[in-house]
Amino acid sequence: MAMHNPFSLEGKNILVTGGSRGIGKAIVLGLAAQGANVAFTFARSEEAAKEVQSEVEKTGNKCLIFQADAVDFSAAESVINEVTSAWGSLDVVVNNAGITKDTLIMRMTEQQWDDVINTNLKSVFNYSKASIRPMMRQRSGSIINISSVVGISGNAGQTNYAASKSGIIGFTKSLAKEVASRGIRVNAVAPGYITTEMTGKLSEDVLESITKSIPLAKAGQVDDIANCVIYLSSEASKYITGETIRVDGGMAM
Repeated sequence: MAMHNPFSLEGKNILVTGGSRGIGKAIVLGLAAQGANVAFTFARSEEAAKEVQSEVEKTGNKCLIFQADAVDFSAAESVINEVTSAWGSLDVVVNNAGITKDTLIMRMTEQQWDDVINTNLKSVFNYSKASIRPMMRQRSGSIINISSVVGISGNAGQTNYAASKSGIIGFTKSLAKEVASRGIRVNAVAPGYITTEMTGKLSEDVLESITKSIPLAKAGQVDDIANCVIYLSSEASKYITGETIRVDGGMAM
């Protein structure tokens, strides 16, 4: 008799916001490698999204892509409706869409504040609210919100980003309490310093000082975040809800 693998995502239908590059792309590909069908949203580059879609389809799993502004609630509703009507169920939502507009508050414009809060925090409300109904009907589901260690420890020049990521942690705990009785789990992942295109623009000196502040003395990789999301998507984490898991090499200890 075959052993049941609690980490397997075979047959699960998952939606990831902001899945065409960086951490989002690693999450999409990681979930597909474990057997999930993965739909994802993207903001701009259809070409990049189509490349990720074809990589998913090579694994033999299904993939749907949606160009959608994460800030737009009605777009979130229509994405969720399309996924559930195409695949019949929605098992996991990963709220990953996010941007930074870093500057000291003295220089920060109202627009820079609003853009970051709306893209990073309102999007989590949008996709969580839209997915709760189908998850309640099936009496199961996992919502995974990508926060940041900056939301825990703060960072000068990132008041907008830190507020949005800290807001995600409070949202996660509150929603977890609301929907636990329906078999729906809600957790957050707080990445530390992860090597991506965004961080690739930093100078050697800055990189060195960041690395010195990390007990494991190295930057994380996008797969480190994807692996945590895989765990929270699977039955292996079935007794975990309302939690924020730091994936940061000990940075925010």
